Parts: sequence; structure tokens; C-alpha cells
Amino acid sequence: MIPCGVKIFVGLEPSDLRWGFDRLAGLVSHRLGHVARGGALFVFFGRRRTAMKVLFYDGTGLCLLYKRLDRGTFRVPEALREGEACRELVQRELDDLLNGLSVEVPMRR
Repeated sequence: MIPCGVKIFVGLEPSDLRWGFDRLAGLVSHRLGHVARGGALFVFFGRRRTAMKVLFYDGTGLCLLYKRLDRGTFRVPEALREGEACRELVQRELDDLLNGLSVEVPMRR
């Protein structure tokens, strides 16, 4: 469903999921430092991590997807660097998030 080459960014801080298109687009520019209508997907989680929203621009307008889990929580990825507000994911990692799997960088021993 996601075209190849689309960048995916996940916001690492909880967001108010009651917000709609405009407020989330504002978060993209002010908190994440990207352009909402730039063609990338932006993933946001609520404080309890039981729901997520994905904001993206399809060329004609902003689209908003919402998923709420019946049980359990999403496993939000951790920052790779101190103070990081967002993290880029590959499509497989987004698929894992949507399926409730953990997205973590393997630790070297």
C-alpha cells in the first residue's frame, strides 16, 4: 500500500490524538522539523500508546489514518540520539509497528 521510497518518520514524544489534520501538520513542522506536504508519512502515538495516527500527503490533500488497539500497547521506538524528536523508519519497521511488534536497533555484543 505504501509506495516504494516513501520516507517514514515517527514522533517519539506522545501527541494528543484528538488533534486533526492542521494541528498534526503543525507538529510535523514545529516538533519534527519536516514539511507535512512533502510526501513522507508521519506517525504519532498517544500518551497511553494504545492508538496511533499516520499523516501523509497523497498529492491532492492530507490523509489521516487512525489505529486503536483492542488490547496491549504499541511499542514506540526509542531515540537513537539524545534529544531526538523523531526517528526515520523503513517500511518493514512501520509494518512491524502496525502489527504490534517492537522496532528496535539490534545491540552489538
